Amino acid sequence: MKLTVTPKLFIFTAAALLLFAGCVSSVKRCDDCGNTPVPYPLSTGPTCGDQSYKIRCDAGSLVFDTLNNTYAITSVNPSIQRFVIQPATLLSNATCVTSDLVHDGVKLNSSLPFNVTSSNTILYLNCTNDLLRSPLNCSPASLCHVYANYSNGVARPCKEAPLCCTFRAGGSSTSYMIRVRQSGCSAYTSFVNLDPSLPVERWPQPGLEIQWVSPREPVCGSQSDCDDGRNSTCGPDPAASGVNRCFCNSPLVWDPVDGLCVKYCQDAKGCGKADRTALIAGLTSGLGATLLLSIIAILLYKRHRRIKEAQDRLAREREEILNANGGGRAAKLFTGKEIKKATHDFARDRLLGSGGFGVVLLELLTSQKAIDFNREADDVNLAIYVQRMVEEERLMDVIDPMLREGASTLEMETMKALGFLAVGCLEERRQNRPSMKEVAEEIEYIISIAKAKAVETSSYEVSMDTEISN
Repeated sequence: MKLTVTPKLFIFTAAALLLFAGCVSSVKRCDDCGNTPVPYPLSTGPTCGDQSYKIRCDAGSLVFDTLNNTYAITSVNPSIQRFVIQPATLLSNATCVTSDLVHDGVKLNSSLPFNVTSSNTILYLNCTNDLLRSPLNCSPASLCHVYANYSNGVARPCKEAPLCCTFRAGGSSTSYMIRVRQSGCSAYTSFVNLDPSLPVERWPQPGLEIQWVSPREPVCGSQSDCDDGRNSTCGPDPAASGVNRCFCNSPLVWDPVDGLCVKYCQDAKGCGKADRTALIAGLTSGLGATLLLSIIAILLYKRHRRIKEAQDRLAREREEILNANGGGRAAKLFTGKEIKKATHDFARDRLLGSGGFGVVLLELLTSQKAIDFNREADDVNLAIYVQRMVEEERLMDVIDPMLREGASTLEMETMKALGFLAVGCLEERRQNRPSMKEVAEEIEYIISIAKAKAVETSSYEVSMDTEISN
C-alpha cells in the first residue's frame, strides 16, 4: 500500500489496529477437543492445523507428547502462542520422586517448533551434592525450601531431602529439557509467572509453559489446497527445496496467529465492523495539532518496513544456503586471506559491528576476540567456539586462565552461570533468547546467589572459629 501524507492517512496510522480486517482462511482449524478450542497452528489430526505442530485429543482432553512421555495440556493461549502442561507428580506420599524419573524428565524434540519458556520457575527436589557445582541456586535461601517446608503441600516427602535447587528455565541448556535423574535431582515441579514474594498457599497450580514458533504458510500439493486461488497461490518455497506453500496474493499478507491471508482495511464501513463515526470524529478533531506526528510516524514506518524486508530477504537466503543439498546453492567458503583482502586488512571503516550482549560477555569472560583467525579454522568465531565447548561440557576450559587462577568455588560457579547466560543470548531462535530485562534479572539473580553463598560460607567459618576457640 502506497503511503501519502493526507488526513485519511493520519486516521489510518492512529487507528490501524482497530481497522484491521481478515480475509477468508486458507487453512483449516482443528475441531474443538471436548470443550477446549484448538487454535491454529496446533494440529490434532492429519487434515487440520499445521502438521509440524502436533498435539493430541485424548478422550476430550488435550495432551502433548514429548520425546519420551505424555503430559496433559491445562491451558492454551493462542494470542501469545503458548500452552501450559501439567508437570509430573510424585510417585507417592512417602517418596520424593516424580513419576517421569524413568523418562529422565521432560525432553522436547529440538527439531520441532516447541520450546520451554523463561516464564517457568523450576524447583528441583531431592538432589545430590553434584548439583552444588551447577549454576543453580541450591543455597538455604533457595525458594525450593519454602515450597518443600510448606506443611499442607504435596512436596512434604521432600522436606527431609538433603538438597534442593531453584532456577528460571528457558536458557540455552533448558529450552528443550527439564532433566531429572538419580545422580542429580529425582523430583521437580514448575510454576508459571511465579511471584516469589507470595506465600506458598497463594502460588498458582504447578505448570510448565511451552511456546510455539510462528508457523510458515501452509504446505500445498496443488492450487486446490489454497482456497481455490481466492487469497493465495501454491508456489515453491525458496527456503526449502521441493516444498510448495500457499503464498498470499498481493496485497494480502500472512498472519501466522490466525492462519489467514489478511489485509488492512482503510474504510471502516467496508470492513463489516460497528459504526466508528464517533471514534473517527474524535481522532480527526486533533488532526491539526498532531499532523507533524503523523509525518514522523510515516517516516518511521517506511524505515521499519525497509529493515524488515531486508531482514526477511537475508533470512530466506540464509535458509537456502543452510538447506542446500545437491541441487541447492552451495555456500561460498572464504579463506582467511580472502576475508583479509575484502576488509582492507580488517580496517576499522569496514567494521560492521562488535556483536551483541552475549558476544561482549564472552569476550569479557574469555579475554578473547569475537573473531580471531589465530584460532583453529572451526573456532575463528568465538560464539561458535564457546557453543561447541558447552555441548562438550567444557565451558570452564574457555574461561580466561587469569580469572580461574586462585578463584574460589563460589567465583567459579558465578563465572559458569555468566557463561551459560552469554550462550543463552546467542540462541538462533529469537524467542529462545532472553530480553535485556530478563538478562538484567538473571544477573541480579546470579549476584543474589553469590551473596547468599558468601554469607553462608562466612557464617560457617565464624562457627568453626568459635568451636575451635572453645
